[in-house]
Amino acid sequence: MTGTAPPAKPRPVVQPWARPFWEATREGRLALQYCRACHVHVHYPRIACPHCGGDRMEWRTASGRGTIYSYTVVVSNAPSAFTADMPYVVAIIHLDEGVRMLSNVVGCDPDALRCDMPVEVVFERIDDEFTLPKFRPIEA
Repeated sequence: MTGTAPPAKPRPVVQPWARPFWEATREGRLALQYCRACHVHVHYPRIACPHCGGDRMEWRTASGRGTIYSYTVVVSNAPSAFTADMPYVVAIIHLDEGVRMLSNVVGCDPDALRCDMPVEVVFERIDDEFTLPKFRPIEA
């Protein structure tokens, strides 16, 4: 398929209850829901707390720090919108607030990564509507 443009990358589907998350990322902040009833952070955004079922959810700015819980390095992929990004890292980040978030680890050699490595959030602006939270290793 020489000469054809790669397919466009998929865009997030934003539910009304998740809109504050995406608004915060556009501002360069990582926001998480917090349940005022059972005092835990929640991610991914939900209408009710998955721990207690309560609906007393509020948004709080997170530290943006955590550790790599697990990861994989994508080095081979069928033709897709992500082919030009290879190799890239898909990781589960365990945030200091106690929740886990699926994201990418950027700004490093994938071979240098390890589980429990400290990371911090960085933001990749896609366009005026979306900014993606990604993570990079914290320098020792």
